[in-house]
Amino acid sequence: MSNADIRRLDREIQQTTKKLEAVRRGELWPLNGRERRAMARAVAGGAYRVARGRSAGRAEQQIESTGSAAEMRLTAELSALHGERQRLITEAAREKATKKPSGWW
Repeated sequence: MSNADIRRLDREIQQTTKKLEAVRRGELWPLNGRERRAMARAVAGGAYRVARGRSAGRAEQQIESTGSAAEMRLTAELSALHGERQRLITEAAREKATKKPSGWW
């Protein structure tokens, strides 16, 4: 494998790390479509209940669970990227070792 593949994975790891930090801060831009819809649905339902004078506890729980699900998804994605990067590095080292001559002449 080439260094270009490793650099590509490094960029993806950096992007995923930024997304994970943004989700931990409560930002919405790294969420996928399903998570955004769930978040919007929870916010709208909570606002409706508050406007009616009721508690928005369940909506708050839904918002927190959606955020934690997004965090788990990004953590899993990040660990998969790290594993793939390690596999590429190991494979490149194996190729380099087989190319070396097997003697000291």
